[in-house]
Amino acid sequence: MKTTSPLLRDTLGRPLRDLRISVTDRCNFRCTYCMPREIFGPDHAFLPRPELLSFEEVSRLARLFHGLGVNKIRLTGGEPLLRKQIESLIGQLAGIPGLDLTLTTNGALLARKAQALKDAGLRRVTVSLDALDDPTFMRMNDADYTVAQVLEGIEAAQRAGFAPIKVNAVIQRKVNEHAVVELARHFRGTGVILRFIEFMDVGATNGWRMDNVVGAAEILGLLQQQWPMEPVDPNYPGEVAERYRYRDGSGEIGLIASVTQPFCQGCTRLRLSTDGRLYTCLFATEGVDIKTPLRAGADDESLVQTISDLWQRRSDRYSEIRSQASQSRHKIEMSYIGG
Repeated sequence: MKTTSPLLRDTLGRPLRDLRISVTDRCNFRCTYCMPREIFGPDHAFLPRPELLSFEEVSRLARLFHGLGVNKIRLTGGEPLLRKQIESLIGQLAGIPGLDLTLTTNGALLARKAQALKDAGLRRVTVSLDALDDPTFMRMNDADYTVAQVLEGIEAAQRAGFAPIKVNAVIQRKVNEHAVVELARHFRGTGVILRFIEFMDVGATNGWRMDNVVGAAEILGLLQQQWPMEPVDPNYPGEVAERYRYRDGSGEIGLIASVTQPFCQGCTRLRLSTDGRLYTCLFATEGVDIKTPLRAGADDESLVQTISDLWQRRSDRYSEIRSQASQSRHKIEMSYIGG
């Protein structure tokens, strides 16, 4: 039998340390780079509730992953705050000793949920915000939500005691390049960590083109024109964001450059989809069904073996070979497997 120890490694020697769990495929935004309205319109068939993993199923799998060395779980979607009673799941996961539990949200529902999430045991929260002006932001989310609603959610999270709060911004050329400096100026000195993400070719519906990518080096250059900055060491091995701080001590920013500076060699993440499939890469073309054996009564040892076998044969490095890979190949949409 193959090893199922906490030293589980894939074919490239990468350990399993992070699990991202998509708790719903539904979202109240229709961001053009994730769930464009022309694809995810009124007639789109979302997963029926029985197809979603229950909280008890998610919690059981999370504990098995923890036994294999996973020490960080991020809840994603879709929009995870749309999942009813999400606080119940957070409470179950927060009971796992030593687990770093966090959640990524678009922020629209965070103002009303922040305190309950904190009380349930959530440790950290990341909010997506791509611009500070409503015309650009609403053009990108395509759902009539305003910047003020998201900022209100961030402020509620600060009052609830989440720290640090991270804000993610996806930057697209000729769409929201102007937001780079505006966002940085707004969050400087607030304790919020702003992270800029290169526009990625996730899924098959976002119309990705390389010339729409604003590279991390260009983003850093825009910031350095305004404020002196210096690099900061990673918080932990495999951290995806390159960290920089303002030399005047007013905080830090992160750059996630999976297109121009791939970090596949340090990837320690596995994804559990809304419908109970395991994916070893954000750019995966297929996953491994774990829901069927889970619901058929498989014991823990059998489920652990499935996970171990999957990870030990993993060889994904899509971002490193993007120029060689077929851009027309089918990829799973991010709303199913999380960001």
